[in-house]
Amino acid sequence: MPRWPRPPCGPEPGRRGSAGAGLSGTIRIGAPDGCATYLLPQVCAAIAAAHPALDIQILALPRVVNLSRREADLAIAVSRPKTDRLRAEALSPYRLSLAASAAWLSAQGAPQSLADLRGARMIGYIPDMIFDAELDYLSALGVEHVPVASNSISVQLQLARAGAGLAVVHDFALPFAPELQRVLPDQVALSRTFWMVSHAGPRDARLDRIGTLLRDGLRAEIARLEGNALQTPATQR
Repeated sequence: MPRWPRPPCGPEPGRRGSAGAGLSGTIRIGAPDGCATYLLPQVCAAIAAAHPALDIQILALPRVVNLSRREADLAIAVSRPKTDRLRAEALSPYRLSLAASAAWLSAQGAPQSLADLRGARMIGYIPDMIFDAELDYLSALGVEHVPVASNSISVQLQLARAGAGLAVVHDFALPFAPELQRVLPDQVALSRTFWMVSHAGPRDARLDRIGTLLRDGLRAEIARLEGNALQTPATQR
């Protein structure tokens, strides 16, 4: 099987500088598409503004980013890798809620209990394309049939906005979807954790600096957006 070419993650010639110097060269960050769509643009924009000589590439994939094949320099994952060839750091917890558009809820009626979800029109992952057990949200809610499905959590959010049914969505994405209302918030309050993953070889000071900027930026952005999500209307039982 051919190997992916390694991204050019080293500093540019003549630009190594001191520990406090601006970052340069190219960094490729792999992330699941929800994180890549709703969190990384703001965080990476701030990093780029502070380090204009740094080229930033975001690899958004609805699957695990393969660092062993050099797909990226750093990866954001939804679970801790089960290998000692990779270094993993718990990045930040994040919350997920059940949501639907106000128009759909008005037409179909809001579920009153988890039991009602079994007969509701649910939006979720294509069952055989769930790449991590942490993403099997609907099974945890007792839902067995998913009539509207996508391998992309971002597409699932857009389907919910368009009135296709009920979906589990990231709370940090809710501020981008004003059409949505949280459903059964007292019964559906899921929590997961993002992990930052890198190669387990010798520490690289430049990569560590970038990792610190990403970690701090993502934690702050998740907190900000989840705080805003509390303003999202919720259905009442």
